Order: sequence, then structure tokens, then C-alpha cells
Amino acid sequence: MYELKTKETDSSVIEFIENVESPKKREDAYKLLDIFSETTGYEAKMWGPSIIGFGSYHYKYESGHEGDAPLVGFSPRKAKISLYFATGNTKREELLKDFGKHTAGKACIYINKVADIDIDVLKALINQSITFLKETYPNN
Repeated sequence: MYELKTKETDSSVIEFIENVESPKKREDAYKLLDIFSETTGYEAKMWGPSIIGFGSYHYKYESGHEGDAPLVGFSPRKAKISLYFATGNTKREELLKDFGKHTAGKACIYINKVADIDIDVLKALINQSITFLKETYPNN
């Protein structure tokens, strides 16, 4: 059976951020920690070794695959900062038009630094992602 790699852990979020090599990325990680914590109202938790997640939901796909994931999150990776929002949400594309300098994958939005993006749009993306997931998976 498939085992999820990304699970909530008891690791320290602050300790993880303190171990980010780049001082600029570390500073941005603290900024994002404040923004995500304030916007979501959830305590930051480590998910796997490198994702800082906020809140959680349980999903179950038609294939039978199911698991738990953070509602939103971020990871200050070496190359770029990854921002995690809900997939399958059509409103995300609309918000991203005014977000600032970024690239987008299926599940992630990648930024170089917080200064490149519009913080109000980030907050809107966070709120909109949480609303979408709570509507999509109401039994959480």
C-alpha cells in the first residue's frame, strides 16, 4: 500500500527556519510564517522534513487513495520558495495575475523572494485556498 511521505511531525518550525542556509531566505521564511499564521489562524506545523503547513484536511480520491495534508503551506527551498495552495481551484489563476513575479506548478507557486509579490494577493490566495478545501472536503 502507498505510504504518504508528507505527514505532520513534531519537529520545530523555528528550528527548521533557523537551519535555512541563506540569511535572505531565512528572513523571508519568518515573514511568511507571520503572514500565514496571522491569515489562517492556525499554528504552524512541520509536514515532512521541509514543509511548514497550516491547518489540515483529509482527502479521499475516487481512486480510493486518501490522506491528510495541510490546508496551505510553504517551504524555503534552496532554489526558490514553494507556496502550497489547493489544486483544482479555478479562482487561483485569477488571483495570480496580480501576484507579482512567480512561476506556477500544479500544486505549487514558486517565488524568489517575498519582496517580489503582493502580500494582499498572498493573503487572498491563502483564504481562497482554505475556503475551497473546506468546501471540497466538508467532513473535516
